[in-house]
Amino acid sequence: MAKRIPTTAVSLMNAVYRRILPAVDEELSHWKNRAIQIPNAELRTQALASIEAKRFHCQGGAVYALLADHNEREAIRFIVAYQTISDYLDNLCDRSTSMDPEDFRLLHEAMHDALTPGDPIKNYYERRNEQRDGEYLADLVRTCQKMLRKLDHYSVIEDYVMKLEGLYADLQVHKHVKVEERIPRLTSWYDWYKACAPGLSWYEFSAAAGSTLGIFCLVSYALGDNMNDNLAQEIYTGYFPYMQGLHILLDYYIDQQEDIEEADLNFCSYYSNEEMMRKRLHYFIEQSDKHIDGLSNRSFHKMIYQGLVGLYLGDPKVKKLDNGISITRDLLRASGYQARFFHWNTRLYYKYKR
Repeated sequence: MAKRIPTTAVSLMNAVYRRILPAVDEELSHWKNRAIQIPNAELRTQALASIEAKRFHCQGGAVYALLADHNEREAIRFIVAYQTISDYLDNLCDRSTSMDPEDFRLLHEAMHDALTPGDPIKNYYERRNEQRDGEYLADLVRTCQKMLRKLDHYSVIEDYVMKLEGLYADLQVHKHVKVEERIPRLTSWYDWYKACAPGLSWYEFSAAAGSTLGIFCLVSYALGDNMNDNLAQEIYTGYFPYMQGLHILLDYYIDQQEDIEEADLNFCSYYSNEEMMRKRLHYFIEQSDKHIDGLSNRSFHKMIYQGLVGLYLGDPKVKKLDNGISITRDLLRASGYQARFFHWNTRLYYKYKR
């Protein structure tokens, strides 16, 4: 019997707490044990830091496994492995011992190979001093490839996941180079693609490229044997650029103070003023709702963007931002009552986590 895809916030949270989070913890425990054994101290430090500090990325992404029916556990294994690659490489680039864009490009070929079941494993560290990771990154890639080999019709989604991965890799290269090169590279890159994202600024397009949600959605549906050409196209246009853009803009919104302190690039800082940022976040919420309108399981996808709003704005970091409370109330109102439910649950989580 097929597993029922949640249609309400209560049923979604029940499935997440009972099935998704325990499975994610188990997968992350495996990769943490592998990371502990990495011979090179720098690679080991960054691998462990990515798991500890960014665990919630895997927990959030794994919600898409609920679309995979009888292959739910395989979807979780793929999502955790792929997101762990993403978070690990982000750490290697963000806190890098190298400032070489070719190094960053080669590292991110791991994300391309993870989505290409027939690709051989490369030496992704070839252009940096740190080399010995005990096959940690290679095994993450192999795990993703193994899950994708279970798909009978991977060709239906392959072009779409590769487009999303290509944009993600481009972004990671351009945003991590020398500070004086970042904006020129990002704006030139945007000029190549702006016809695909009319009405977006370069920094909004960059945000949309920085999410893995569309990939997780496509792979999970495919693992559930519920994929065809029309659905693949609808998911791609439903998630890129607006749902993915909303995801990353919210992430940057709550990290504004941290990024100022650490001198990190933050896309929300490029809005001309706070009111413009508020209006554009409203716009991304509206467009996310509009673009998922024709998707199968629309109520599930609507809960995704409502969950993003509730989850990110429930983070205690919001209280440190100018007008954070006011903007939170405004965006929760725009997102609907289920966003407020997710927000309440998130605040409760942080309250009892202390």
